Amino acid sequence: MAPRERRIGRPVAKPAKNHTPKLIANMTNATVHRPRRAWLSALLLAPLLTLAAPLAHADALDNIAKSGVLKVAVPEDYPPFGSVGPDLKPQGYDIDTAALLAKSMNVKLELVPVNSANRIPYLQTNKVDLVISSLGKTPEREKVIDFSTPYAPYYQGVFGPADIKVANPADLTGKTVGATRGALEEIALTQMAPNATIKRFEDNNATIAAFLSGQVQLIAAGNIVAAAILAKNPPRRPEPKFVIKNSPCFVGMNKNEPRLQQKVDAAIAQAKQDGTLNTMSKKWFGAPLPADL
Repeated sequence: MAPRERRIGRPVAKPAKNHTPKLIANMTNATVHRPRRAWLSALLLAPLLTLAAPLAHADALDNIAKSGVLKVAVPEDYPPFGSVGPDLKPQGYDIDTAALLAKSMNVKLELVPVNSANRIPYLQTNKVDLVISSLGKTPEREKVIDFSTPYAPYYQGVFGPADIKVANPADLTGKTVGATRGALEEIALTQMAPNATIKRFEDNNATIAAFLSGQVQLIAAGNIVAAAILAKNPPRRPEPKFVIKNSPCFVGMNKNEPRLQQKVDAAIAQAKQDGTLNTMSKKWFGAPLPADL
């Protein structure tokens, strides 16, 4: 038998490697990671951009002009600074001062009744634009709000009947003194007379009522308040014993509002110069405005 012929064919070529899946995977990974990297870069840069950008600040005077309303915190139980008149409308030196400032800004006036304890919180929470409420200036208050130039005379003291002999804080030992919580005289007297029994009341009417009824022997209050009590000729007359502090009144406003502060100061200066404040002082305090105010 003839040997079977051996066939010699072409060499079989190895199949070429397919790089397409790997290429697609690389492209997919690049696509997936690119936005992640961009997001991380933006996240890292954000604090730097925040520091570089100037802080936006809403200007209080512009806001008042845009709204067309000046909101002012005023007392309603502290004559002659602020009280409710026979016609049930607010009246007093602080009310007239608020109207004067609103007129200088050419806006409407909105009065917001407050007491000694809540007047500064109302300002800090933007419930009001200004506080005109027989507000005295203290280092503690200067840390949280700013003040205008003085617009009204005022001093705090201890007052009581003639038969109670008191000449200084040391004489208050063993005696009861009524004071309005949060008022400047209450804060100062607490430090000056640690041995006195101070009974604190939530508003001025309650403090005055406690003195007139004999619930307390003496009253810590402003000279204007004592004068208003005396004008009614009560059986218990609050005669001056000693001065706690001479403290004229200022308009309070939020910190870092230089344009509003300048506007208020300019209006007060004009009212002093043209005699408006002097007329108001005679009307409500029964005395001319002090020359050194």
